[in-house]
Amino acid sequence: MDSNDNLSEIEINEQKIIKNKELNIWEAMIPVVLLMCMLAYNIFYANGELLGEYSNQFILLAGGVIAAIVGFFNKVRIKGMFVEIKENMKSVFVPIIILFLVGALAGTWLVSGIIPAMVYYGLQVLSPAIFLPASVIIASIISIATGSSWTTSATVGIALVGIGTALGIPTGMIAGAVISGAYFGDKMSPLSDTTNLAPAMAGTDLFTHIGYMTYTTVPSYIITLIVFSILSFTIETTGSTDLSSLLHSINSTFNISLYLFIVPLVVIVLIVLKTRPLIALGIGVILAAIFAFIFQPEILNSLSSSKISAIINAVFSDTEIVTDNEKLNELFSAGGMKGMLWTIYLICCAMVFGGIMDAIGALARITNALLKIASSVFGLFASTVISCVGLNAIASDQYLAIVIPGKMFKKAYQDKNLAPENLSRTLEDSGTVTSVLIPWNTCGAYQSGVLGVGVSEYFIYAIFNWLSPIMTLTFAAFNIKIRQLVKK
Repeated sequence: MDSNDNLSEIEINEQKIIKNKELNIWEAMIPVVLLMCMLAYNIFYANGELLGEYSNQFILLAGGVIAAIVGFFNKVRIKGMFVEIKENMKSVFVPIIILFLVGALAGTWLVSGIIPAMVYYGLQVLSPAIFLPASVIIASIISIATGSSWTTSATVGIALVGIGTALGIPTGMIAGAVISGAYFGDKMSPLSDTTNLAPAMAGTDLFTHIGYMTYTTVPSYIITLIVFSILSFTIETTGSTDLSSLLHSINSTFNISLYLFIVPLVVIVLIVLKTRPLIALGIGVILAAIFAFIFQPEILNSLSSSKISAIINAVFSDTEIVTDNEKLNELFSAGGMKGMLWTIYLICCAMVFGGIMDAIGALARITNALLKIASSVFGLFASTVISCVGLNAIASDQYLAIVIPGKMFKKAYQDKNLAPENLSRTLEDSGTVTSVLIPWNTCGAYQSGVLGVGVSEYFIYAIFNWLSPIMTLTFAAFNIKIRQLVKK
């Protein structure tokens, strides 16, 4: 993904891991256990509203307070905790701006007719029988080309959810297909920052890393496509009469034209040319606003007395376009930048918890404990996977889930005569792809906010993401393609 587009190798090497000799493993686990208990109760027993709409945010802050108390009793200064929180907040500044731009993008792409056009033509090309596997492949291609699962979701992902919803396919399945494809492409693209980060931490080169990943990644991808192909034949979708009605409603409400696809194509080309996501998405918003004036003047007039006011509302606030078909009314609504606030609050609260956990030395203590139990080769791989997944949940950040285990486990792999690409592959198989499966992780919060589908809805269908760590452990257990160090 490209949330920290400006991540450099210098910043990676300067990443510090705070250790605290005063803190033992049981104390380090107190905030984690209590946080997981509170989140589980809120999700499974209180329908996510234990403390109102922002329950998860309050719980993460409460977890941070608990971690701070543990740190206080272990001689950690409050000032040090605030420093780490500040550093964490700095690390998500770019992702937050991207989220605001994605909200603006969704609003302007709606009023300009871009999203309706994608849905209109998509309904005619993507039949229910092939929709899910086709979504995986389309998302994969875009993500490989851009190196970004985030950009993929913000462009074709939104469109595919719209098309699939109109076809009557469950949104969880659609989001799972999009995310599976997007993270396959993100993982295998040389343009992705995580694909560059993992080998940098392990001590191998980029293309050795990508080539070595194919052993576990390709089987996971093939299984994902097979499962989605089977699901396509089992789901109930709308009939051809309903489809004709949907097409008529879209065509009668919007001025549909192939020229509208110029905007998303420009955005994708800019990303492929390594333009910063902030600039590419910003241009996408501006172009969509211009296209709205050209192609959808009647829509703008129906939304406000002033066309400019209608555009501004689409960027910043809620926009609802009413058609003569109830299925489309919910689809053709957008929250603008305002609609991204819940996700942004979640990310900020997660950074508070992760920052305090890092400041008190809990992250290092937990990872070290896992390292000590890795006596066998399989145990080492398993400890790495558990560490990556655990840090995605505890630190709420995909980069930390790669950087900390990468630094902690590097020497252990060397001691067992394992080539560094074993570590880099495991970091990606478990750190990169599982981040999106955790609601309060920056990736899970982003994908859920952009696609409009809760993590709990798409979790089971994000097949590639939860299958990848299982695949890497299977290869380790049976000693398949485990490369040894070659002594020069």
